Parts: sequence; C-alpha cells; structure tokens
Amino acid sequence: MHLVSQLMDLDGRKALVTGGGGHLGLAISEALVELGGTVAILDRDVDGCAKRVDELSRKKSGCAIAVPCDLADEGETRKAVRHSLSLLGGLDVFVHSAAYVGATRSHGWGGAFEQQTVAAWDAAMRVNVTAAFVIVQEAREALARSGHGSIILISSIYGMCGPDGRLYEGTEMANPVGYGVSKGGLLQLMRYLTTLLAPRVRVNAISPGGVWRNQPEVFHDRYVSRTPLARMAAEEDVKGAVAYLASDLSAYVTGHNLVVDGGWTVW
Repeated sequence: MHLVSQLMDLDGRKALVTGGGGHLGLAISEALVELGGTVAILDRDVDGCAKRVDELSRKKSGCAIAVPCDLADEGETRKAVRHSLSLLGGLDVFVHSAAYVGATRSHGWGGAFEQQTVAAWDAAMRVNVTAAFVIVQEAREALARSGHGSIILISSIYGMCGPDGRLYEGTEMANPVGYGVSKGGLLQLMRYLTTLLAPRVRVNAISPGGVWRNQPEVFHDRYVSRTPLARMAAEEDVKGAVAYLASDLSAYVTGHNLVVDGGWTVW
C-alpha cells in the first residue's frame, strides 16, 4: 500500500500545459511543478510564456520551459508539440487550459447573440476544442509509453448547463454561445478519448465555476448569492483537482468530469 505522498509525487514526470501564460494556466502549472514535475508551457504570448517560466523556475521541486505557439494554427501546434516532446524527453501529463473565454476581446465574439459572428465562433472552436484534438494526435504515443499517461481537459460549468442572462444585466460582460458549446464539446472529446486511449492513458476533465477577476460588483453579488459556498472561485481552487487527476492519486479514475464550482450546478 503506497503512501498518499507517494501517490501524488510527480517527480521526474513531464507535462504539457496549453494556455500556461494565463491566470488559470499558471495555477495548473504551479501545481504540477510543486509536485516535482517539469512543465512545457504553450501559449501564443511569447512574453507571457517567458514570465511564467521565470516564476515557475523559482519553485524548488520542478522546472518549466516555454514553447510559444499559436494554437489556431494546426501546423504550428503540431510542430510545437513535437518540439516539446523532444525538450521534455517524453510526456506523462497533458492539460488543455487555453481557451477563448467570455472576457476575450475578439470582434464578433461577445455582445448580443445576433451580433456574434461565425468567424469568431470558428476561431474559438479552433483554440478551445480543435487544438486539444490535434495535440492528442501528436502526443498519444508518448503518453501511452509513459506508464502514467494522463490527459486533463479544462471545461466549464457552461459546458454542462446554460447561462443565466440575468447575471449579466447592467454590465458589459458576455457569455458567448460559442464558449458553452466549445466547453461541452471538450466533455464529449473527453468521453471519446477515454475509450480510445484506455487502458494506457487516462482522460478526465475539470469544470470550474466562475473565477473572481474583479468583475462588476453587481455580477459578483448575483453570482455569489446562488453559490452554496458563497464565493466565486480563485485560481488556487483548481490546483487540488489538477494534482489529483495528474497523479497516481487518481490511477483508477478515467472518463470523469471533476466539477469545481462551489456547488453552483447542484441547483
């Protein structure tokens, strides 16, 4: 019988995290590095990649490398994955965190439903879902050779349920239809890959609730009022879920959507 500390140890394991330059991506990468892993951060923000690697490299347990990549470009994404595998010397964990979100500034993405464009929809699907498909195609053999292969797709509560427009009234915030559809698509991709890659690779998802990022007070109050734990999420709330699904703590868990929403979806 292994100790819990042994099951959660990622010493010597290699991970690939998309969107690592973002807030949630940093928390995810921190969790992996703190447990001893080496993390390749994929993000189109070159400066953001370098900054995150600098921050993570100060951790004593693991280390990080930057691999700038535009996930909207299939060829560039495939090349970046192959480059990452070469730098890392293999792959044990893949986390897809990159995404177009409600706050993404892109023409035709937010705003009223009738103002949302097909071009913005297509761009979001490319990053939110298609990139995960492409990366798994490139990385599946390395993950299968790992002996501990784990894929974690970051979905959302809005991949599970529809948005309540009343939360956004009187604000400039948006919940684009493409966001929920793409996050729901990730959950179905997770189910498909679960059976395809078993038994050598486990595939799971994490669906966070709303994360506090200085949203308007009226939105915050409305959101919190219907959340059983009476607060919005912090990036740190996802770290435990990532540590669990990336490590041998969850060695017999696959095809699961771990909801981290303070109870939002129980209503």
